Amino acid sequence: MAAAGGAGRGRGGKGEGSLAYRAWREYLLQLQQHPLRTKMITAGCLAGVSDSVAQKLSGYQKIEKRRLFLKMLFGFAYGGPFGHFLHKILDYIFQGKKDTKTIAKKVLLEQVTSSPWNNLLFLFYYGYVVEGRPLKEVKLRVKKQYPSVQLSAWMFWPIVGWINHMYMPLQFRVIFHSFVACCWGIFLNLRTRAMSLKQA
Repeated sequence: MAAAGGAGRGRGGKGEGSLAYRAWREYLLQLQQHPLRTKMITAGCLAGVSDSVAQKLSGYQKIEKRRLFLKMLFGFAYGGPFGHFLHKILDYIFQGKKDTKTIAKKVLLEQVTSSPWNNLLFLFYYGYVVEGRPLKEVKLRVKKQYPSVQLSAWMFWPIVGWINHMYMPLQFRVIFHSFVACCWGIFLNLRTRAMSLKQA
């Protein structure tokens, strides 16, 4: 009986492991069959995680649901699709090559085009949509905040870009980017909030 019970527990443990495996396999299947949709949902969920953590670290007693929704919407409607098509375009331009010279060109192109645009758009979105500030005030705040935010991005994201282009298959690059962006979003939220409090 004891042996049978132990065997049952063993099978249960294996079943729990196989459940996670089946979930991962289903995710990969969705990523293959519906890549854009899956990346959009993933980016939206990770943006939600990022903002929830940022709110708690900022001292919020309760999660602001409106802000959380708007941040998830940004990841879903913009972050996922933008990354999906960006990596497709980069792979098309450089014909999928993975030599170090090509990777360096990809990272450089990414950092002088999409990086400045993404950070600028995020700061405007955060100030105008999420915080609901007047456009004139948002412009002034972005003018003050943007240089330091972009400088921080150029110190961090090229390393992420190199790892992404060098080691990640095309279908995983947006997912990897979204995971790292989750952490970056926490930093950016806290930095933006700190700057806003200083200027208030």
